[in-house]
Amino acid sequence: MKTILVVDDEKSVRDSIKMILEYERYNVLLAENSTKALSVFKEESPDVVFLDIKMPSGKDGIEVLRDLKQMNAGVPIIMISGHGTFDTAVEATKLGAFDYLAKPLDRDKLLIALRNALEQRQLTEEVRTLREKERILGASQKIKEILTLVQRVGPSDARILITGESGTGKELVAKAIHRASKRVAMPLVEVNCAAIPSELIESELFGHEKGSFTGATTQRIGKFEQADGGTIFLDEIGDMSLQAQAKVLRALEEGKIERVGGSKTLPVDVRVIAATNKNLHEEIKKGSFREDLYHRLNVIPIQIPPLRERKEDIPILVEAFIDDVCSRNGIAQKKISERAIQALTTREWSGNVRELRNIIERLVIMTNDTIIDSADAETSSFRKGSVIDDFFSSSSSFQEFKDRAETAFLSHQLKLHGWNVSKTAEALGMERSHLYTKIKKYNLEREGKEGVEDEGEKS
Repeated sequence: MKTILVVDDEKSVRDSIKMILEYERYNVLLAENSTKALSVFKEESPDVVFLDIKMPSGKDGIEVLRDLKQMNAGVPIIMISGHGTFDTAVEATKLGAFDYLAKPLDRDKLLIALRNALEQRQLTEEVRTLREKERILGASQKIKEILTLVQRVGPSDARILITGESGTGKELVAKAIHRASKRVAMPLVEVNCAAIPSELIESELFGHEKGSFTGATTQRIGKFEQADGGTIFLDEIGDMSLQAQAKVLRALEEGKIERVGGSKTLPVDVRVIAATNKNLHEEIKKGSFREDLYHRLNVIPIQIPPLRERKEDIPILVEAFIDDVCSRNGIAQKKISERAIQALTTREWSGNVRELRNIIERLVIMTNDTIIDSADAETSSFRKGSVIDDFFSSSSSFQEFKDRAETAFLSHQLKLHGWNVSKTAEALGMERSHLYTKIKKYNLEREGKEGVEDEGEKS
């Protein structure tokens, strides 16, 4: 039940508003002067306040409005007055009043103003909660340097390349940069380049015209157009095909795009933030990433450190993750012991912050006690070195999990068959050429020897 505070020196007005609101099933608190209003506001934390502008004793409504906003700026305050002027209404609005109602009060207008105020309060809380979850947590020197850099480069339009291992928080940094930019009121459009098949990436980025290919039954607006005026975040850009890279390069150079199957160019104004967990210098050497595109993207480089290089941040992250898991799942608040924290800091965290978050969620849900201790952190479900545990914890998408699992499986099978491709392919029931393709795709190499053996090549 929402709580509404009504502040007015006239008892008849207070009673009238109370009757209307209680009929609508609101909890109503009353105050006849500024002293009582400030006291009730502090003790009860109402969701919305109706505040009279003219009060003969103590502070007037404008002064009380200032005080309430200092105490809690997020609470909507609706001003009411029988003597108000346009100038008074303007002053109240500048000080943060949500709305202004004139006496005698109209029931319908009063309820509409209240519902709008409650919706605004809920929206504000949702945005605050979302931003709280998207904070870059940590007190280590490396995190402080990144936060400083975000604030410095955010207001510019410079392109940024964020690098770091999977699970380090590259997406959080991209969102923080957008929030610090002049484009914050415009959209931030995210594209996971690794999750989109290569044959569809161009359509996803630049859109397509109706009939441009089989299945294109309608026109599609691409991500670059959707981000016009705002920011586009190209996550895992190291997995983008060379053909798509060429089109992205053209878009960056010319500030224009062309839909698939289209004949005209469309101007777009976007800031580009890219991220990758790959070493792009190595990808350039292998010919799988364009050097000219790399230099276009890498105007401001930001390197996110792995969690093993900032272990002093683990206690802060753990506390935040416990609070979040408990809140989302309706679980009574839990604590974690110092010994459990120490156990967590001894791990190498190959999956970085993402793996830590997943482990904490598991511990919160599976631990019966209100305190997570070191024994919980050392159970078999948390055993160190588990390959499957690492796959689940550190994979950010189904495609990444499949690739990691397939790489490990094929590597094991090749070792099992002495790296004889023909025997391995036969054992797996797959074509030899298909296995060669997989070996190349995953950069599988035989330890200690060059190349692979193939009976088909010997014969």
